[in-house]
Amino acid sequence: MSTLPTSATKAGQYGLDALLAQPGKALIALDFDGTLAPIVADPEQARAHPQALGALAALAPKVAAIAVITGRPADVAVRNGGFANVPGLGHLVVLGHYGAERWDARSGEVTAPAPHPGVDAVRAELPGLLEGSDAWVEDKGRAVAVHTRRAADPQAAFEALREPLTALATRHGLIVEPGRMVLELRPPGMDKGVALIDHAREIGAGSVLYAGDDLGDLPAYAAVDTLRTTGTPGLLVCSGSDEVTELRERADVVVDGPEGVVDLLTALADRMG
Repeated sequence: MSTLPTSATKAGQYGLDALLAQPGKALIALDFDGTLAPIVADPEQARAHPQALGALAALAPKVAAIAVITGRPADVAVRNGGFANVPGLGHLVVLGHYGAERWDARSGEVTAPAPHPGVDAVRAELPGLLEGSDAWVEDKGRAVAVHTRRAADPQAAFEALREPLTALATRHGLIVEPGRMVLELRPPGMDKGVALIDHAREIGAGSVLYAGDDLGDLPAYAAVDTLRTTGTPGLLVCSGSDEVTELRERADVVVDGPEGVVDLLTALADRMG
């Protein structure tokens, strides 16, 4: 049987105790890349940890809901995660594009609003802006992401592109979401925190766990803090990384990457009986 970690904070321990006391009211929310799936050089090759589906399927029947909240398009996260048609995961939702899209395991369908026109404008201008750069573009449909992980000096390339990409995004009504060697240009108004609070309220969650690894997960951390102040206990989990330290410093529990996340989910399922 897997061992549950001890929370480094009283608020986190209260959240963990609440999850275990009433699992049927718990919302388990997780980022995808870096949390359920290891970070890889080519995002298209990212796949969920081999034991992730088993851990989620064991946990799902014991909690109110499981949500994967990701910057990826919902259908891409579903495909790369292998979430479709998995026995036991009937009430899983994938909130893609930071919550702008929603895939529901029950229906197998994605619902989403109309795309923001600024994304097409940015997509057209990016080749000229990046000419001579060794950065590359990932087209996410409703957003575009500029990656520097393959550059000769990934951090230097990241810093050099931050200002011009921010200017480009602003000109077309978009925002820039920085991450682990990636700058994503996307529409404003939705983030993982908004998505998390909306879903928690939708299902009437009595407690919330959120696990993430990157800067885009900070709004979800803030959302858990907000829920705590309004009486909903929460547990903040960091899928540890040396590239981003902000989450590690704020987390109640730090685990060793996606493997540690899987171990935590397994331990929760075991303790929930």
